[in-house]
Amino acid sequence: MKKLLSINYSATAFNISFLLLRLVFGISLCVNYGYDKLVNFADRKDHFVNLFGIGSTATLALVVFAEFFCSIFVAIGLFTRFTVLPIVIAMGYAFFVSHNSALFAKGEVAALYLTGFFAILLCGPGKASVDGMIK
Repeated sequence: MKKLLSINYSATAFNISFLLLRLVFGISLCVNYGYDKLVNFADRKDHFVNLFGIGSTATLALVVFAEFFCSIFVAIGLFTRFTVLPIVIAMGYAFFVSHNSALFAKGEVAALYLTGFFAILLCGPGKASVDGMIK
């Protein structure tokens, strides 16, 4: 019981936690959202949101890069802090602009992804990653 109420944690618990966080969030974002946008790129490019006036096709390409390719890199833990930045930007835009910060409605999933990937940005990938093996 005392261990359950403790606020101490081991380095192993931290590394396993961030391994699970990276795998679940990275694979989930890639499979559920990134892959669909990649496969249906031609159908979506004309009516996708126009981010900062760069055009809907360029915006969709950046979102596919973030949600598909960067999420794969985050899942394996390669260049993690660099590759999580485009995801945080995409999820921040999705939550705050596209879903009008509707936390308990359509924006819930974007808020969860934003929170999880922001935690990875702050704390890093952990030692159970390619980045951890390089050091």
